[in-house]
Amino acid sequence: MAVRRPITWVDVFTATPLTGNGLAVVHDADGIDDDTMLAFARETRLSETTFIQSSGEGADYRNRIWTMAGEIAFAGHPSLGTAVAVARARGTRNASFVQETIAGRQPVEVRLGDEERARASMLQEPPEFAAEAPAGEVMPVAGLFGSDGDPRFPPQVVSTGIKHLIAPVRAEALDRAAPARADLRALLEPLGALVLYLVAFDPAAGTARARGFFLDPAGVTEDPATGSAAGPLLAYLHERAGTEELTVHQGAQIGRPGVIECRWEEDRPRVAGNVVVVAEGHVTF
Repeated sequence: MAVRRPITWVDVFTATPLTGNGLAVVHDADGIDDDTMLAFARETRLSETTFIQSSGEGADYRNRIWTMAGEIAFAGHPSLGTAVAVARARGTRNASFVQETIAGRQPVEVRLGDEERARASMLQEPPEFAAEAPAGEVMPVAGLFGSDGDPRFPPQVVSTGIKHLIAPVRAEALDRAAPARADLRALLEPLGALVLYLVAFDPAAGTARARGFFLDPAGVTEDPATGSAAGPLLAYLHERAGTEELTVHQGAQIGRPGVIECRWEEDRPRVAGNVVVVAEGHVTF
């Protein structure tokens, strides 16, 4: 029998509706089967859709995170956006939650503001550093020249919950990136990485501009603001350059600008940003 369930639609890493990274959050999702979750994630056509379920001891809720290709272990903007949706549903203006994901349990802080706006942050998992990849092999996958790689920093797979390929580039190259599906798949799958995260880093300013690309069933999607890659980026730069704080700008090239704020804390990254509610209602399935 179909069940009517609340849904909250938010934009994350922005205070302006219809910018940043969109997220659909389905509440009261106990009992929804995996096929239905995947079908609804494809229905929204967002980079991620989440489903809130009951959790075991040690967490306030279970966060099931789905892309259009399937369920993933962890993600950034779905963690912050879901926490805001939970706080609103529970009538809590300031909240400290622990969410359960496949990757583990992560603490999330929420502060609700006025006019459908909120602020959220989370401690991601301790970083894990994996394989480096030659810039001469990575840059052509992004539609760039080998010389477009930042000579200070080699590409490397880093995870704070899920693996991403961090690929620093020269600032003038970022806007030219255009990965092809077959090439991107051939690069990411052997590395076990979800996203190719191209980054132009300004160490003096403590800022970066980024573009994130991942595979979907139809081709290549550019993510508006990738919190689960911004955390690994800070971990990468903390390891190599001693960076403690970083502001990441992403999404301008696709008309959905967002800002991700990162700070090194407790030997791991804390990732924060604004969240704005776009719509609330119900779905039935």
